[in-house]
Amino acid sequence: MFTTFLPFVIIGAAILFSAVKIIKEYERVVVFRLGRFVDVRGPGLILLIPFLEKAVRLDLRTLTMDIPSQDIITRDNVTLKVNGVLYFKVSNPELAIIGVENYLVATEQIAQTTLRSVIGQFELDGILSKRDEINVQLQKILDEQTEPWGVKVTNVELKAIDLPIEMQRAMAKQAEAERERRAKIISAAGEKDAAVLLAEAAKSLSTEKDAIILRYLDTMKEIASTGTSTTTFFPLPVDFLGKIDKFINK
Repeated sequence: MFTTFLPFVIIGAAILFSAVKIIKEYERVVVFRLGRFVDVRGPGLILLIPFLEKAVRLDLRTLTMDIPSQDIITRDNVTLKVNGVLYFKVSNPELAIIGVENYLVATEQIAQTTLRSVIGQFELDGILSKRDEINVQLQKILDEQTEPWGVKVTNVELKAIDLPIEMQRAMAKQAEAERERRAKIISAAGEKDAAVLLAEAAKSLSTEKDAIILRYLDTMKEIASTGTSTTTFFPLPVDFLGKIDKFINK
């Protein structure tokens, strides 16, 4: 008797199992009944009408997508390879299923074309120095383009900008020349300051006779105290030789 109804019990259990779905907190299901959109359900336990309703499950968490490296020509005709990373999430499950065939593929393709379009509007120096501005512009454009698909783009970041070898060498030479220029400017400024100080010192020594004598004695002290010199200096008044000459010529 039991074996007669066993197939029906198994079929009934399978139908009941397919009708009951447990949806996680970060998930939603878009329900279609006979091909027509019914509603968005979840999270928690939901029931589907067997054979009449079909559910498509979606993840509402923020997703990360790599934007493949793109060959881009800048406004000043420099060829670059640029890649990036895209952060987005499904904000409207209904539009993500009905509004586009595959929102993941569509988002990836629009990210690649937008990256080429935006980067191509900048010159090389601007691309290297205005990354934050480019990221904001990319995020704004992509968010507007993916809104009809129920996708919210939260952030876009440029990961790597690869320059041709010739351009890298040219930029290295330019940076080296800039460093040399700054070094020469600093050296010239130092020499100018030193010349001003020497002029002030000479002026002071010319007006103060005792100052130059003290400087003379200090220099002699430094010479005598350096190295292994055995020379001994005897300080004499500056006008000593003049007095001797006058004495001899009397």
